[in-house]
Amino acid sequence: MNLSANKKIVVTANQVWFADHKLYVLLHDGRELGIPLEWFPKLSKATEAERQKYRLIGNGIGICWESLDEDLSVSALL
Repeated sequence: MNLSANKKIVVTANQVWFADHKLYVLLHDGRELGIPLEWFPKLSKATEAERQKYRLIGNGIGICWESLDEDLSVSALL
């Protein structure tokens, strides 16, 4: 079997939510990430309403909170 070392796997998000002082991200392949909210000071200090105003960017390769000036790369969360 010949596998290319240059082949990239793109990981994308489908859904984002917050619970128990964590940021949760559901990935397209079914994996679920739970990251401590304290790692993201802007999100940690934001209200629940502000946290809910996100949008997935680049077909899910990133998460953006425009009002908080916060952008996260899904691959960086892995």
